[in-house]
Parts: sequence; C-alpha cells; structure tokens
Amino acid sequence: MAADTYLTIEAPAEAASRERSSKFLAYIYPVQDEEQIRGYLEALRKRYFDATHHCYAWRLGPGGQRFRANDDGEPSGTAGKPILGQMLSAGITDSLIVVVRYFGGTKLGVPGLIAAYRESAAEAIAAATVVERTVDREISVEFPYMAMNDIMRAVKECQPAIRSQRFDNLCTMELTIRESRADELEERLKKAGGNIGS
Repeated sequence: MAADTYLTIEAPAEAASRERSSKFLAYIYPVQDEEQIRGYLEALRKRYFDATHHCYAWRLGPGGQRFRANDDGEPSGTAGKPILGQMLSAGITDSLIVVVRYFGGTKLGVPGLIAAYRESAAEAIAAATVVERTVDREISVEFPYMAMNDIMRAVKECQPAIRSQRFDNLCTMELTIRESRADELEERLKKAGGNIGS
C-alpha cells in the first residue's frame, strides 16, 4: 500500500452473535468526523434503548491518528480496546464500530468479554467491504487568461479531479489530486504561469 493510500469501509454493515445467552449486535459505519460518530451512537442508543451496553471504538484520519475506545460500563479494557484492536488488525480507519450487548444472565468474565467483543468487531469488519482510498491534496490555482493553454495541458497530463473552474480575465480552478502527485502538479501549474493559493 502506498504512503498516500489508506483503507476504510465502503458502506455500513452489521453482524450478530450469541455468547452464553448474551446477545451481541455489531455495527460498522464509514465516518468522516466526530459529529457523524455521535449521530450513529445516538441512533443506536434510541433503537436499542433497553440494551445493557453500547461499546464502541473509532478511528479517523488517513493514518488513524485520532481514535477512541469506550467500554460503556463493561470492566475497563474488555470492550472498547478489543474493538479498536480489530480495526488496527484490519488496518481500517475513518470508521466506527459499535457493539450492542444484551446481557443474558451469565457473566462471561474478563477473558470471555474480551473474546466476545473482539469476535463481534471482527465479524462486523468481515461483513463490510474494505476499500482503498487515496490521501488527496486540494490545490487552487489562479492564472491569467493568456496562460490557459499551458495550464490546461498541465491539468490534462497530471489528471487531477476538477472541483470547480471559472474563466474570466483572471481564471481560477479548484483541483484535487492524490498526495504523491501533488507537488508535480503544483510545479507544472507554476511553470505554466499559475499562482497557487492555499
């Protein structure tokens, strides 16, 4: 995997399992920010308002720099951490896994809980489609109308995604390109007479 790519999931998925009469419902969601995470957590808490625990873990950012694990009342380290561990093993980020538990009357003990939450998270990941995404840089460029041909040649050859463009006396384009090719594109745009904005 290149340094400017990362793994995440394409769409929400779910899995369910039983462990000594306790029921575990595992959900995985692709997420971009903490607001989205809160939305999914609230929706699950409403839907399963009578569940014993809503344990979860999430990772955000191409390298999973931001993350959190929550045991929601289970013994410390028995739920959130094993869930997060499965995300790390799978190498996925920009995702949230929530495991909803209905206590069935039989205590599982610490090793049993860790195993149950780990398995539930693994099943949710297995049910999802893991996809590779690129880390992209957004580049905005301004250029005089006279430089149009040279700028367009650079754009055509480097093939960034064009998010917006305005052609006037002073033209502007908003481009997105994967990180590993961004410096080359910026250099070519500058050589063609473009002014790179931040």
